[in-house]
Amino acid sequence: MIAPEPFFEPRGTPFSEFHRIRALTALGHEIDLVTYPFGADVTLPGLRVFRCLRPPFVRRVKVGPSLAKIPLDALLTLTVLRRVLASRYDAIHSHEEGGLIGAALATLLRVPHVYDMHSSLPQQLSNFAFSRSRWMKRMFFEIERFMIRRSRVVIVICPALEETVRAIEPRAHTIVIENAPGSIVDGAAPEAASALRQSLGIGAGTPLVIYTGTFEAYQGLDLLFDAMAVVGRERPDVRLLLAGGQPGQIERAKLQARAASVDALTIFAGERPAAEIPAFLQAADVLVSPRCRGTNTPLKIYQYLRSGKPIVATRLLTHTQVLNDETAILTAPTAAEFARGILTALTDRDRARRVGRMARELADSKYTEQAYMERTREVCAALAAPPPAAQVRDSAAFKDLP
Repeated sequence: MIAPEPFFEPRGTPFSEFHRIRALTALGHEIDLVTYPFGADVTLPGLRVFRCLRPPFVRRVKVGPSLAKIPLDALLTLTVLRRVLASRYDAIHSHEEGGLIGAALATLLRVPHVYDMHSSLPQQLSNFAFSRSRWMKRMFFEIERFMIRRSRVVIVICPALEETVRAIEPRAHTIVIENAPGSIVDGAAPEAASALRQSLGIGAGTPLVIYTGTFEAYQGLDLLFDAMAVVGRERPDVRLLLAGGQPGQIERAKLQARAASVDALTIFAGERPAAEIPAFLQAADVLVSPRCRGTNTPLKIYQYLRSGKPIVATRLLTHTQVLNDETAILTAPTAAEFARGILTALTDRDRARRVGRMARELADSKYTEQAYMERTREVCAALAAPPPAAQVRDSAAFKDLP
């Protein structure tokens, strides 16, 4: 398995990678994971972790595309090559841009390849404001098309990505596995939520709006702060708690909160271990997702659903492919409308309880551990099946290239 991310760090793709590994090893597979030189060590039966060398002066890698990934991916490739020379593998499983390495190598080794597609590479350029270059976007598109066409199976994390794959290669074998294993937020006791509030100086009766996740620009924190300014004028007792963000991002977010005049009611808890997130969710009166760009469903949404708390989210595809008006309070992506959604969740308690209950029922019926494992079995079965004739012809042509 090739994972061009810090493993493990508490953010979207590493979470997804962890649960893929957990499911595959539970099914009896053994995995050699090749990943970046950053992240916490993880121990699972059947897993061995091999980290590439760290380039000089590179101390960490941020979410999304970055210049630091160029030397990191080059060193990652060398580590992958060392592993395939030392061992014989039945399949190669690649995440994100690691699919470029994995798909080419799997073709040369004549083993099946599974591409784990967490996002569309060309879309990342705009989501992370990395580049507006048409040439670079075209290059990313060609890389994405190559990875899809050279894969026996393409795992996608949401229906929107499945449509992206179909538009590139209608014959692709896609399997949707949402980032929603049932165990991810189970086990939060009411006492833990009370203790969390107390540790942060938040009274038991204080209305609490909580956001969890990264602080990237596409998450819409500027929209959230502007909305909270409106909420605060009507409900000055409300507090906003944010769990996430790197130190530099938190400092920038504090400046945004101050500019929106909501710094007095905003609490920054910083990046928290995954084990603590259930307590944050249970401590909330309202959970918010103000994401304003992109089409992938945020991992936090599945955590929010399982909590049974009312969700306020923007009425965009990133949310509506999972949420609807029965399971969340959906609003236009404007400060005024998002504020109205938060105030509705705080004041209309019957509606808040109803959408929270329906959200939990959706999680318990559709986004379960059993469903996650069953789709993982589908991936394994597809890898074991003979390749389509068209893919055999493509692979033969690829091997004939000079």
